[in-house]
Amino acid sequence: MKNKLIAEFFGTLWLVFGGCGSAVLAAKFIATVGATPFNLGIGLVGISFAFGLTVLTMAYTLGHISGCHLNPAVSVGLCVSGRFPKRELVPYIMAQVFGALAGAAVLWVVASGQADFSTANGFGCNGFGEHSPAHYSLLSGLVAEVLLTFFFLLIILGATDQRAPQGFAPIAIGLGLTLIHLIGIPVTGVSVNPARSTGPALIAGGWALQQLWLFWAAPIVGAILAGLVYPAMAGKPSGEKSK
Repeated sequence: MKNKLIAEFFGTLWLVFGGCGSAVLAAKFIATVGATPFNLGIGLVGISFAFGLTVLTMAYTLGHISGCHLNPAVSVGLCVSGRFPKRELVPYIMAQVFGALAGAAVLWVVASGQADFSTANGFGCNGFGEHSPAHYSLLSGLVAEVLLTFFFLLIILGATDQRAPQGFAPIAIGLGLTLIHLIGIPVTGVSVNPARSTGPALIAGGWALQQLWLFWAAPIVGAILAGLVYPAMAGKPSGEKSK
C-alpha cells in the first residue's frame, strides 16, 4: 500500500506540473527576432496534449504499481464499478491531493522566477462565469465537467477491461484526456480531476478556492455515473475486484 500511495503522489505531481505548467509557462511565449515578435507558445492544442502526455507517460510508468489513477474521480469511478477496493479509496485520494499540491507548489517556485508573474493571471486554475476562459456560465461548466468526466471514466473502464486489447490502455486514456481538453478548455479550463483543481487553487486562493466545489462535485458525479453505466453495458466487471 505504501508503494501505491507513493506512486499516486508522484504521478499526480507530474500531472499537475506538466499539465498546468504547460498553461502557465508555455502557453504564450513571445520571442523577438530582430524587431519582429513571434509567439512560440504552445496554445490550447499544446496544453491539451501536455495533459494527455502526462497521463500516458505515468500510466506506462506507474500503472503496474498503483493502477495510475492520479485522480479522485477515477478512484471513485473504479470503486463504484467494482474494480477498486473501497478500503483504499480515502488513502488514494489523500495521496493524489498532496501530490497535486506539491506539483502546484513546484510550479509556483519556477513561475515566480519571472518578474511579472502573478497567480492572479490564472495559474492553471479552473473556473466558471467571469473566471471561465471564455466566460461560460456555472450551468455550462457543470454540464461539461459531468459529461467529460463520464466519458473519461468510460474510456478508462473500457480500455482497462481484461477483454480489451492488452497494452494499449495508456494510449487510449492519454488521447482521451487530450480530446477532453481540446473540447473543454474554453469552458472551465478543464478539471475532470478534483486533485488537479485543488493543487493550483490552494496556491492561488481567492476566487479559485471559492469555485473549487464545482470541480469536486461535477467530476465525482460523472465518475459515479460511468461506474454504474459501464458494468451494465459491458456485462460482468473485469479486472481488479473489490475486496
